[in-house]
Amino acid sequence: MAPAEILSGKIVSAQVRDRLKQQVVEMKEKFPGFRPGLAILQVGNRDDSNLYINMKLKAAAEIGISANHIKLPNTATEADVLRCIASLNADPAVHGFIVQLPLDSNNPINTEKITNAVAPEKDVDGLSSINAGKLSRGDLGDCFIPCTPKGCMELIRQTGVQVAGKRAVVIGRSKIVGAPMHDLLLWNNATVTTCHSKTSTLAEEVGKADILVVAAGKAEMVKGEWIKPGAIVIDCGINHVPDSTKASGKRVVGDVAYDTAKEKASYITPVPGGVGPMTVAMLMQSTVESAQRFLEKFQPGKWAIQYNQLNLKMPVPSDIEISRSCVPKPIEQVASEVGLLPDEVEPYGQTKAKVQLSALNRLKNQPDGKYVVVTGITPTPLGEGKSTTTVGLVQALGAHLHQNVFACVRQPSQGPTFGIKGGAAGGGYCQVVPMEEFNLHLTGDIHAITAANNLVAAAIDARMFHELTQTDQALYNRLVPSVNGVRKFSDIQIRRLQKLGINKTDPAALTKEEINAFVRLDIDPGTITWQRVLDTNDRFLRKITIGQSPTEKGFSRTAQFDITVSSEIMAVLALADGLDDMKKRFGRMVVASSKKGQPVTADDLGVTGALAVLMKDAIKPNLMQTLEGTPVFVHAGPFANIAHGNSSVLADKIALKLVGKDGFVVTEAGFGADIGMEKFFDIKCRYSGLRPHVVVLVATVRALKMHGGGPAVTAGVPLPKEYTEENLQLLANGCSNLNKQIQNAQLFGVPVVVAVNAFKTDTKAELALVVQKAKEAGAFDAVECTHWAEGGKGALALARAVQRASQAPSNFRFLYNMELPVVDKIRLIAQQVYGARDIELLPEAQEKVAIYTKQGFGNLPICMAKTHLSLSHDPEQKGAPTGFVLPIRDIRASVGAGFLYPLVGTMSTMPGLPTRPCFYDIDLDPVSGGVNGLF
Repeated sequence: MAPAEILSGKIVSAQVRDRLKQQVVEMKEKFPGFRPGLAILQVGNRDDSNLYINMKLKAAAEIGISANHIKLPNTATEADVLRCIASLNADPAVHGFIVQLPLDSNNPINTEKITNAVAPEKDVDGLSSINAGKLSRGDLGDCFIPCTPKGCMELIRQTGVQVAGKRAVVIGRSKIVGAPMHDLLLWNNATVTTCHSKTSTLAEEVGKADILVVAAGKAEMVKGEWIKPGAIVIDCGINHVPDSTKASGKRVVGDVAYDTAKEKASYITPVPGGVGPMTVAMLMQSTVESAQRFLEKFQPGKWAIQYNQLNLKMPVPSDIEISRSCVPKPIEQVASEVGLLPDEVEPYGQTKAKVQLSALNRLKNQPDGKYVVVTGITPTPLGEGKSTTTVGLVQALGAHLHQNVFACVRQPSQGPTFGIKGGAAGGGYCQVVPMEEFNLHLTGDIHAITAANNLVAAAIDARMFHELTQTDQALYNRLVPSVNGVRKFSDIQIRRLQKLGINKTDPAALTKEEINAFVRLDIDPGTITWQRVLDTNDRFLRKITIGQSPTEKGFSRTAQFDITVSSEIMAVLALADGLDDMKKRFGRMVVASSKKGQPVTADDLGVTGALAVLMKDAIKPNLMQTLEGTPVFVHAGPFANIAHGNSSVLADKIALKLVGKDGFVVTEAGFGADIGMEKFFDIKCRYSGLRPHVVVLVATVRALKMHGGGPAVTAGVPLPKEYTEENLQLLANGCSNLNKQIQNAQLFGVPVVVAVNAFKTDTKAELALVVQKAKEAGAFDAVECTHWAEGGKGALALARAVQRASQAPSNFRFLYNMELPVVDKIRLIAQQVYGARDIELLPEAQEKVAIYTKQGFGNLPICMAKTHLSLSHDPEQKGAPTGFVLPIRDIRASVGAGFLYPLVGTMSTMPGLPTRPCFYDIDLDPVSGGVNGLF
């Protein structure tokens, strides 16, 4: 018979590398900025290991794989190696990961423990017990195969011979070649015999083989005459035998006697140049396969998400009963379902987690989903159900229409939770769960804000005290102390010097005048705008006197506490787009003015870095879920009157990437459309660069009746009959408010869908009238909703309307140009959004306009601080009042957050407790540990 055809590993591996190179190019085109990543961990410095690693690095570079060689010294311990492996397992940029064997360490290291520590999904060497187990049971599509057996199979495929039904013999049973080769042939439907050093009839077994794979490690052990005529022979051996004709005195041979074997075989691999080149090629192939699996699992597409089935009951139980009846999914499962990597998630117990900002960087090249903002008519004490509608809408889009969808909502303050309003997790069968976790401490963000805010307040008073009690030189010596004989400015002090125009870094080089300018902030106590905060409703902290202890030497002043969520630090958290941006915004926060009228900032106080440290975890969005299992980001909770009243930019940005281009992100704006929605557009969207697709405007029959002239309501007293019986005229009158809020949304060029949140006392005629009036006012659509009682099912019509509206043309625009004078921007909002005839600036407000314009803050957006209970400044004026003059009492600046906030009337920043606060009903079950009484 003719001599065997040579199966050249050099030729086949080159073909494999060319194919992989093209696949990597296609990956990069589809996912810009992405590269498959391979990590090679080496312990010690063996020459043979270095040679093999260099071959792998060269092949990776040729294909376009990002390869990283991590080299630990031979003093490394087992613990050192395991720590390094844990880090590489958690690195999302590493898709393939091998440990170069043997481990060249002076310390004892368990190789089996090391190889099994590699994450199975990154174990491209296929050496872990999990991958070996999957291979042994035939799960070939869900495991990695050791590279040498994989290369052998590729060479066998090159022959064109069908493996199925053939008799195969494998000589050798090592974990790296022989045992996996047996399994691979078996699950490719060959009949396989494994031979080894104890096999007594080796020649006889070899003679039966249609396919022979030899990995015995013994030079030319298999003789040519043993081989069945026409067999395929794969020789994995590399052995050195004496050869006086070679310069080295030896030559490389395989485990098969090549010269005689090739006369009987139909195909045979040479040594060298056969299996060897295939091993590196297969390592590269496994790395590319791992990268492909990573992209399939963690790039936006249709989520494989498990939704929770609601057990609806009538009458609808209390919110906390419904919340308790739901068994939330483990938060790690929720994170995995939406495409977050394990190392991007920091669980806080079983039902909530922080999400690392690195997720946004990983997904930066992905298209955004559709952006929906939920707002409402002017609020009334009867409630409109914005939060409930937000949750109902995402449950409908997700659990019922199977769209990728995220809700992004604010974290509630504990003040109202224990005061009169209660929680803010939604209600009925539309809640964020667990509601007690949501409404209480969550992950401690508000407490971090409290600590950061009060550090600034303490720094202000301490600095004034020390400046009043020390000379310039004494201040300088304490601010820039000598440590071990060396004086050095801190980074933040260098920034202050640069701000003052002093370009010096040597503390000894400053003149007396420069020292004076450096150490004296010279704060005017009457200009301090920064207050201490507490996340509790406490009316007796609205005005206090501080500094009454004798140790403060009589330097007392009148001050106040605000509620934590009104802090500018909360507003900064909500508007920052990363750690660096947050830190810069902290530095720009103006806390007072000097006696010369210059703004004094947190950077001047030297506190910026400390604030960033206190807030480093708070900036990460909190992941939770709804009753029906759809994901929710709960992050930030700024006031909607003195701040912008929206959840964080970062949460929205991460969610928009995770849902993908066909998904939806639904966020909520505080209070009515005239307040929260206007600020969402003119402040949040201006800073984030995000553009909304749809406005959902929530209205209720009974709230519109109040706007139509219905009587006042009193807590704890039954509702007047006007709200429980049909009254179409009263309702029609109140629709003036609905019409105005629809017009307000249209000012920004975004389609409006009206959600009529139905109550059991509403009649069909009343609901139909609201729908009719909304459409006549220009709404894209208007639908009745019953989600409070039915969950997502009750918001299906709303969800479908939002889908349609998101496809409609959106000509988004801001209401005003930031370069306009401050007064003109205020007037535009008052006239176009509120319906005012004009504005009136009181003397204090006029003075602030002049000051802020002079200080360079005149081009900031405007954040109106007015009552949420009316379109006007008078909370008693319902409906859509017109012709009024809006009084501007004062103007304040949140320079770090990035807006000016005019005060319309008196605006309390510290709520008080009512006669009967909610805390009367809140209790802890000492047996179960459950919280009772929240709503």
